[in-house]
Amino acid sequence: MGTASTARPFISLHPIPLRKHSVRLTLWPLIAATFFMVSGGTYGTEDIVHAGYGRAILILLLTPILWSLPTAFMIGELSSALPHEGGYYAWVRRAMGNFWGFQEAWLSLVASIFDMAIYPTLFVAYLTRMFPWFSEGHRGVLVGLAVVGVCTLLNILGVRVVSTTSLWLFFALSAPFALIVVLAPLKYGALFHAVMTPTTSKVDLVGGLLIAMWNYMGWDNASTIATEVERPQRTYPRAMLAAVAIVTLSYILPVAALWMTGLPVGAWETGSWADIAGLLGGTPLRLALVVGGMVSAFGMFNALVMSYSRLPLAMALDGMLPRVFAKLNRRRAPWVAIGVCAVGWAWCLGLGFERLVTIDILLYGTSLLLEFVALTVLRFREPDLPRAFRVPGGMFGAIAVGITPMLLLAFSVVRSETEQVLGMTSLDLGMVLMASGVVAYFLKHRFKPQGWAPAQENPQATV
Repeated sequence: MGTASTARPFISLHPIPLRKHSVRLTLWPLIAATFFMVSGGTYGTEDIVHAGYGRAILILLLTPILWSLPTAFMIGELSSALPHEGGYYAWVRRAMGNFWGFQEAWLSLVASIFDMAIYPTLFVAYLTRMFPWFSEGHRGVLVGLAVVGVCTLLNILGVRVVSTTSLWLFFALSAPFALIVVLAPLKYGALFHAVMTPTTSKVDLVGGLLIAMWNYMGWDNASTIATEVERPQRTYPRAMLAAVAIVTLSYILPVAALWMTGLPVGAWETGSWADIAGLLGGTPLRLALVVGGMVSAFGMFNALVMSYSRLPLAMALDGMLPRVFAKLNRRRAPWVAIGVCAVGWAWCLGLGFERLVTIDILLYGTSLLLEFVALTVLRFREPDLPRAFRVPGGMFGAIAVGITPMLLLAFSVVRSETEQVLGMTSLDLGMVLMASGVVAYFLKHRFKPQGWAPAQENPQATV
């Protein structure tokens, strides 16, 4: 538990008018929102199983221990100490200054381009498995735009609506997989000779680890809404640890249950959960998994709109974006930032982005590195900063907690040298995107030399 601070005084750049208790997020809605920001359910784990059941379970068990849990500890400390608008962006800026704060926000927003375009597309992909009519002409694009529109409206209604929606979507999404866990032991060894379409997956053990890292990343996304969480100093650490446990179980239990049926690993590839469910529970369970895929895609997009839209808000308060992005409605939703981001993501629907795992990990991992550095720097510079939750182990613990995530990041960088995207390696494309953030920062100062808003000005979000 932190003591009264004797460090240099800090005036928050993002003071927000107090709101009624009822509109703040409590523990379980925050856990549900975090679940969708990170996972969205068991979908996406299929290719990992292609490496073998035992290896898949080992990967799904070790990855959260080495990758997610250290991140959750870091977020728990920084969120409880600095529950500011913009979350990780505010932490890095306070610890290392304006330049690195801008790079943190830039990396996250650029990564969102590769992430956010895929979720409405996945929604449509699952929808067309039930109703092929939607695959004709531009109908799928229109459905994708509808998903963007509905999520935009839900976010404009405020974080309470989004998080409550996430909680109900979590139960709807989890029910079919819970049924799989119950039914699979009843068919012990019965699927050993099941006839499935031969897999086209070429994922090896290394590829499975990268996919697992992708499935377990995004924990810091929940930090951007810290000013809208009830008692963030207490709620964030509990929410992070609970969410890590829930996500891990949601991945491991269904895979372990299917292992008992003897289903060949060759039956597993992206999108095969619905067909496998059909073998266990017939057409009703298969349709439930298809609907669950739509719920997963919708829930992830909805929660991530809430997270990413707070970055332009925080940057506008700091003078790095036009002041209009700081406008709030009566529910304290940054409606301009939400609307502009939604338009950008809707435009990206037509570009046909694939899920570029290696680039996602590279960009996200670099931003995560800055957050771990911020944790250590703040321990040195502001040792008396009140921290309701601390990474165990003192200064050694604060430094050591980032070692395994950074080793995994380095591992992914080596792998990215062999992946080709847009005529270049994933590593080269990632470097170009990172360098563009440096250029954007200096261009910003070229056209607006005054730069960042001084802390003593206490900029306010406007309604």
